[in-house]
Amino acid sequence: MTTDRESFFIGGEWVQPASDRQFTLINASSEEVLATVPEACEADVDAAVAAARKAFETSGWSDASYAQRAAVMDRFLAAVAARGEELAAAVSSQNGMPVALSQQLEGQFSAGLLQYYSEVAKTMGQPDVRPSQVGKETLVESAPMGVVAAIVPWNFPVTLALSKIAPAMAAGCTMVIKPSPGTVLDSYILAEAALEAGVPAGVLNWVAADRDVGAYLVSHPGVDKVAFTGSTGAGRMIARTCGELLRPVTLELGGKSAAILLEDADIGSFLQGVPMACMLNNGQACYNGTRVLAPKGRYGEVVDALAQFASSLVVGDALDPETHVGPMASSAHRDRVESYIEVGKTEAKLAAGGGRPKHTNRGWFVEPTIFADVDNSARIAQEEIFGPVLSVIAYDGEDEAVRIANDSEFGLGGSVWSADSAHAIDIARKVESGTVGVNGYMPSLGSPFGGVKASGLGREFSPEVVGAYQNAKSIYVMG
Repeated sequence: MTTDRESFFIGGEWVQPASDRQFTLINASSEEVLATVPEACEADVDAAVAAARKAFETSGWSDASYAQRAAVMDRFLAAVAARGEELAAAVSSQNGMPVALSQQLEGQFSAGLLQYYSEVAKTMGQPDVRPSQVGKETLVESAPMGVVAAIVPWNFPVTLALSKIAPAMAAGCTMVIKPSPGTVLDSYILAEAALEAGVPAGVLNWVAADRDVGAYLVSHPGVDKVAFTGSTGAGRMIARTCGELLRPVTLELGGKSAAILLEDADIGSFLQGVPMACMLNNGQACYNGTRVLAPKGRYGEVVDALAQFASSLVVGDALDPETHVGPMASSAHRDRVESYIEVGKTEAKLAAGGGRPKHTNRGWFVEPTIFADVDNSARIAQEEIFGPVLSVIAYDGEDEAVRIANDSEFGLGGSVWSADSAHAIDIARKVESGTVGVNGYMPSLGSPFGGVKASGLGREFSPEVVGAYQNAKSIYVMG
């Protein structure tokens, strides 16, 4: 059992909670208790926002140079990187992410976010003087927005926290970070890294809370911007609140992406790419290409290949390096995924999986599942399942493939597979999505990541994101 936690990280200190409410964290693979952690109430959020506000207004952080902020970020980076293995193990224990993946994404990629935005900060701060049509010149300056409320989901808790923390720190903002109730242990590790690195008190504050207290944070009068990753339903509620308050918001939401196999696609190469492009993190990734679009002439070949591939995957303990597919993040989420599988059995043909693995009776496992003969209007093709479930849809001609791919309320990820990458790029340009991969899929630091339609507002992972945490000001110099 992991050591229980009794405090929140607020104002650079470990602070006792205002109530005795707790979350119990469960190992997704064994269903054993990992630890208990405090659950924030509104008073705890008030304290965290007040600490962030004080740090923004009095600590000098908002007035520090970009180089000074980058120096702090570099120390934070070193402390986070030193904890990479610890972070990976904590995440895999809590949400079931295979540890080989969490070491790569939650350990290494997340630290890379701090390094990337530190380097971006070092290039910023140069005077921006623009010509004026009616005066002498215009000075364009950027000031940090203030206190940011960052709400982080359970599927990639470290990376998706740092995707907000890193650009906000570079911009000069202070933050209140609310992790998901199911993945809290990693936030304590990040807080310990911030303390070791000497991040100024109050710049980063962590409080774990449920959805209702999260809503209180979003609407808090001391918050200046909200950054959220999570479900489209929750994102719409946050957008309504921020719209009423005229509060800037970044939303990275759900997806139901399409993986388009063109006539000349190599099936073997596609199968090698499936774990990252279509079934990442046990299917618990918002950009997964869970709709596989196959040409009618090769449809049976694609279904058979995917069915054999899914059946070959090793399903097991998330902390086992040999595991390909770990458990779902919670019992409730497994129930949700299984309910969609039951719906799929009435809408389509089950080609592989569809049940629970027989070799274990503990843990929230679901077999990798493939459905064939799926119509794009089916629920399993239109609704986000968020599990290891793929729907194979036939198309007749590339125009129809693009039409089917775009026939979705979402637009976050997707991929196009072809022996002719130039032609695949042409098809990718027609897909209504914020990101599309060609012969593979993996977000890249330095390139904008985000969605269109019901998949969100705003972008992450790119240099211009720093500006999303700042207000631009024009100073008109008339003489």
